[in-house]
Parts: sequence; C-alpha cells; structure tokens
Amino acid sequence: MEAAGERFPKQRQVLLLFLLLGVARSGWEPRRYSVQEETDSGSFVANLAKDLKLGVRELAAREARVVSEDNQQRLHLDLQTGELILNEKLDREELCGPTEPCVMHFQVLLKKPLEIFRAELLVRDINDHSPEFPEREMTLKILENSPNGTVFPLKKAQDLDVGNNNVQNYVISPNSHFHVSTLKRGDGRKYPELVLDKELDHEERPDFRITITALDGGSPSRSGTAQIHIVVLDVNDNAPEFSQKLYDIQVPENSPIGSLIVKVSARDLDTGINGEISYSLFYSSQEISKTFELNHLSGEVRLIKKLDFEAISSYELDIEAYDGGGLSGKCSVSIKVIDVNDNFPELTVSSLSSPIPENSPETEVALFRVRDRDSGDNGKMICSIQDDLPFLLKPSAENFYTLITEGALDRESRAEYNVTITVTDLGFPKLKTEHIITVLVSDVNDNAPTFTQTSYTLFIRENNSPALNMGSVTATDRDSGTNAQVTYSLLPSHDPHLPLASLVSINSDNGQLFALRSLDYEVLRTFEFRVGATDAGTPALSSEALVRVVVLDDNDNSPFVLYPLQNGSAPCTELVPRAAEAGYLVTKVVAVDSDSGQNAWLSYHLLKATEPGLFSVWAHNGEVRTARLLSERDAAKHRLVVLVKDNGDSPMSVTVTLHVLLVDGFSQPYLPLPEVSAEEAPAHSLTIYLVIALASVSFLFLFSVLLFVAMRLCSRNRARAAWVGRCSVPEGHFPDHLVDLSGTGTLSQSYQYEVCLTGNSRSNELKFLKPAFPNLLAQDPERETEGNPNFPKSLGI
Repeated sequence: MEAAGERFPKQRQVLLLFLLLGVARSGWEPRRYSVQEETDSGSFVANLAKDLKLGVRELAAREARVVSEDNQQRLHLDLQTGELILNEKLDREELCGPTEPCVMHFQVLLKKPLEIFRAELLVRDINDHSPEFPEREMTLKILENSPNGTVFPLKKAQDLDVGNNNVQNYVISPNSHFHVSTLKRGDGRKYPELVLDKELDHEERPDFRITITALDGGSPSRSGTAQIHIVVLDVNDNAPEFSQKLYDIQVPENSPIGSLIVKVSARDLDTGINGEISYSLFYSSQEISKTFELNHLSGEVRLIKKLDFEAISSYELDIEAYDGGGLSGKCSVSIKVIDVNDNFPELTVSSLSSPIPENSPETEVALFRVRDRDSGDNGKMICSIQDDLPFLLKPSAENFYTLITEGALDRESRAEYNVTITVTDLGFPKLKTEHIITVLVSDVNDNAPTFTQTSYTLFIRENNSPALNMGSVTATDRDSGTNAQVTYSLLPSHDPHLPLASLVSINSDNGQLFALRSLDYEVLRTFEFRVGATDAGTPALSSEALVRVVVLDDNDNSPFVLYPLQNGSAPCTELVPRAAEAGYLVTKVVAVDSDSGQNAWLSYHLLKATEPGLFSVWAHNGEVRTARLLSERDAAKHRLVVLVKDNGDSPMSVTVTLHVLLVDGFSQPYLPLPEVSAEEAPAHSLTIYLVIALASVSFLFLFSVLLFVAMRLCSRNRARAAWVGRCSVPEGHFPDHLVDLSGTGTLSQSYQYEVCLTGNSRSNELKFLKPAFPNLLAQDPERETEGNPNFPKSLGI
C-alpha cells in the first residue's frame, strides 16, 4: 500500500508535466508591438481591445490585466479605453544590454473566463550613446624594420547602441606612414587595424601620435576619439607566439571564486630582454574585468566573481603576450558557462479568491505562474498539491496553472484549507519551491437550529409569582455569524382552549421561559406547547421542540366538608338509641380536599366533646362511633367538634360541629340544640357563660327526663301528641356523586334518619321516618323492624 501511495503522486506529476508541455506546444503566436527606447511615460503603445477583438466593457468585465515576465509593471492596460500604455521610460541598454533584438515578453490575462494572450514588445534602439575607446591613449611599439603592409591591431571602441547605431567605421588623422582598416568580427562587431604604408626609421623619428576616430551609423552620427602613441623600436626580429591561437574553455557556473579557468602560454625565440614575456588583456570590458583576473607573469586566468549562466552564458577574452623588445602576439580565450541547477523554481500568484462560499460548485480559487531561470532539464518543472484535499491543479496556459475546487465544500466540516503548492524542477539535484495558499470557506445557511432536547419538561409550583423564570430551552446552529444567531418564539397552540399568550412568554434571545401569571394546580395541572428556534440566515431555517409544563401542588386549600353541611342553617341532630352497643356508627364526616397527593390525605380527630369518653372518631374515614355502652346516666344531648386536617407540609384544617341526641326510640321527638355555645362567648365573660351553660344543660336534662317519662306513659293510651319535629337535614336526597377522598368510599350505612310527626292526622301515623339513604334501608327492611319493637307498623316499609 505504501508503494502504491508513493507511485500515485509521481504519476500525477508526470501527467501535469505532459499537460504543461502540450499547452506550450499548442500555444498561438504572440502579438508583437514595438516602441522606441526613451519614449515618455504614458505614451500609447497599442489598442489591445481592438487587437484582441474585444469590447472595452468586456475587458473591464473580464478583469483584464498585463503580466510581465520579470514582474515589473512597465506596461499598463487602460480598462476605460483598451489602450496599452507605457508606465515608464524604457532604456534598451538597461533592459537587454548588447542583445539584439531587445524583446520584452508579457501576457494579457483575462479572468472571467480565464484566457491568456502572449505578446512581445520590441524596444527599438536610438542613437543615444557615443562610441568610447577603453583608453584615451593607446601605445604601439613598432620595429623600424617592419615591412610595408604590416598590420597592427587596435583596441576597438565600445558603443552601447546596437545595429546601425553601433560603431560602423574608424578613421585616423592624416599622416604619411599609416592608414586604418575597419574589419568585422564574427559577432558583427567592427574593430580597427593600423596598416603600415611607409617604413619607419627610429633614428629619423622615434615616436609620433595619431588621432583615431570611431564613427557610428546613427543619424546624426556620433563619434569618439583616442590617441595612438607610436614608438619606433630598434630591430627585435622575433615576436612572442602562443601555443594556441584559440583556447575553448567550459566552466560550471557554480565554480568557486579563485578557481583557475585557463593558463595561456607563449614563447619568444629571442634572448635577454627581448625574450621576456608578459601577458595582458588586449581588450577588456567592464564585465570581464570584474569577473576574471589575468596574472601578467604566469598567464593564469582566475575567477574573481561568481558566474551566473542565466545572466551571461559565455565570455570572449583576447590576451596579448609581449616581449621586452616591444613585439607581441595575441590569442583568444572562449569561455562557455555550463548551467547547473542552482535556481529554485519561482511561483507568482496572479489572482486569489478567498473566502469561497461552501455551496459553490467547481470554483477557481487561484491563478499562478511558475518559472525556473535554469535551462534544459534544470528549467523544466512539475506542480503538485496534497492528495487529501478537495482541490485540483489545472494547466491554463504556458507556465500558468489554476487551482480549482473539486466540488462544493462544507464549512461545518472544515472552515480553512492550507493548500501547499509544490513546484519541482527536473534537474540534479532536484530543487523545489513550496507556496502555501490559505483558502477560507465562507458560511452558507444550510443548517437549521437544533434543540439540545426534543422535548422539555418544566416543573413549577402553583401560586407562583408573575414573571417567574420557569426554565429555558437551548438550540444550537452549526453555521456561523448571522446564520447561527438563533431567535426563540412560542408557536401557536393546537389547543384552542389554552390561553398560551397569557400563560407563558419566552425571551427571544436566550430561550428563557417565564410564567406571566400565577398558576393554580386545581385549575390547570399540566399543559403543553411548542417552541420554535429560527436563525437569522437567508432563507431562515427553523426547528421545533415540545415543552411540557407540570404544575406542582401547594397545600393552599383547606378540607371542604360535604357532610354534614356547614352552611349556617340549623344544625342537624344525629339520633342514637340508648340501647346502641359500643362501636355503634353514629354518623360519618365526609370531606374532600382540592389539593392532591399528601396535601389531600385527610385525617379526622375528635377535638371537643360534651363527654369525651363516650364517642370516638376514626382518623382515616371520619366515622363517628360510640366508644362504650350507653347508660341512663348519660346526657341526652351531646355536642362534638371534629377536626378535619390534611397532610400538607403546613397542614390546613377545618372543624365540624355534630349534635347527637340519645333517644330510647326513634319515635321520641327531640329539640334542636342552641346555635351559640358557651365556647363562642367572648373571653372576658367566659365565667358567666359557663355558669349559664351549666344551668341550661341541667335544666334541659331534667326537662328531657320528665318529657321522656311522660311520653312513655301516654304512648299506649293517648293519641299521638301533635308534636311537630322539624329536622334540619336538607330536603331531598344527599348528593350521591360525592366521594370520600380518604379512600373509604361513599356513606355505606343507613345511619341518618329524618324524624317528623304529623299533626291532626286521622290515621295517627308518622309523616315519615326514613333513612337519608333509602336505598340502603330498603335492602333489608325486616332486620330494621325486628330490631326495634317500638318501630311504627304504619310506615309500610
């Protein structure tokens, strides 16, 4: 697997190299323009809009620009007119030196869509430099016996102009011994030679001077002069001769300073001073003088400056050897610089688009140009990027590449990419350049807010204060910026009877929920609604969550007594036969509590009683029963106060007052008890009321005993007295839909009776004597009549 992973990038790089070579071979011929050097800045060069057959508006819309090879902005494209304009004066000699023609390459880059046009600007030379001799005075030593026609080479003049503006001719001042010939070298340069027309005589004239003038071919012509000092020597008949007329040398450009380039050697057959040879550079330009050094005695040529193949690829040296007698010989040294891979590839980004929307399809990210100043394989390059990124490199034109996305990106997965572009040449050793392009991915609203929970359950205790914070809901959005700004809202309720707007409000910024008013558990125990979360993107996205509010019960309701009714009317009196056994069910206190849970667990307690040991109250079901057998000594009337209490943290209670009348039989009338008891008297007259109460009770007791005895005696012989007993129990049946929430159920025994006697009845019957719950009594009528011998036979039960 590792070997396959290593081969894949190589195959990808080779493919990109072939694509680049194909683009280079298929490119069209560049457009050519020309301009004279020293033309003023802002001058018109060409109308690119016309040449490219594009409109001016199209140039601006496609973001046209000019890119030069050396990244110098010497040219400017006016997008309003489509004209190519000079940004600065051009100096041909500075741009190209001796190279002719002087061509400046540039490209016209159109971005939308991408299109590249190659072009060349020819900088034409003007005659702005005069010829100059390397020395103001040249010295020639000539033997007096030199024959006519002898040629003496002269140092040529330098002219920075090229072509016809360079040196074209040499002339000398009039004299009787010499004339000058103008010759042409292989590189096209012209140099002078002095030709002897008439023999010299040392004794007649040992030296004389001639003025030489170099003329160029410009219009108007320019010239430069130098003095030739001719020294006539005595006869030295052997001149130095070099072992080679031409030395052809190749030097790597990375040769260190001080390296020996070549050693020239010459010999002279003469002896003595005429045989002593010295070496010098016959012609030396400034560049040669800065780069090479010649040892005058040994003839060694050494390097004194680093070579650069990309700047100058070859040098021509003329070396002269002269003896002490004035004779000289000359040779040429041709030095060719060998290119080595010493230049790293260069990468220049022309355009960069960042950030990129995450939902964009295949998109151009960057346009860049690569260049390597080396030549041959050292200048060939391949480009590559990391394999694990969603980007591709696409060759656009010669040495131009486009970085594009493979498809839509996802900012939530990765918001930033660092794309490393690696440019590697094919030299040895390989050199590479890495350039990192940071691509930011901008957010698009493609994620809806998400609640942390699909449903929320909030608990709030009833009787809360308004504006109470019940809790909060939270939603997050994976987007960023405004696309991630979440706003919360209450959604319309599906229940038309739920006044949601008056119950709950929500903070739209943080999702906190508030109760708008106090809640009542007994009215509303739970309710549900939905909350929406919406982001601020375009278009906006939203989601929903269910919120369930549970109202917790507080012990805020006192027990409510269903039976006996405590409505302020005359109290109901419970009749208990004196023959009742212990545990006899007197009555049952029925109460309910609107609260729930332990707040509705009721307990019953006997708080006060006329005779404490006679009656008991069952704590769990409220049944009032006799605690012992009744006796004749027990008072006939009893008042019981029962406390009904719930089981809340702060218990709430209510009292029930019961009136019990002990009778020998159910036909005995009874009198209603007084409504105001001694306990209700003011505290300051408590003693007086106690005395009055005691006297009243005693009187009532004696009266009841006498009345009971009288009734027993007269019951068999006399008609039934016209006593009218009025019962305070409410007319009609006791509501049968009320239940005992303590868990004992509804009233289960027929223990409450209505006793009423008729007046002036011909049949001498009771008007009615029936239980408050007739259905229960009807189930077993015989047992009731059999248990009470005094029960009237005329009831017809």
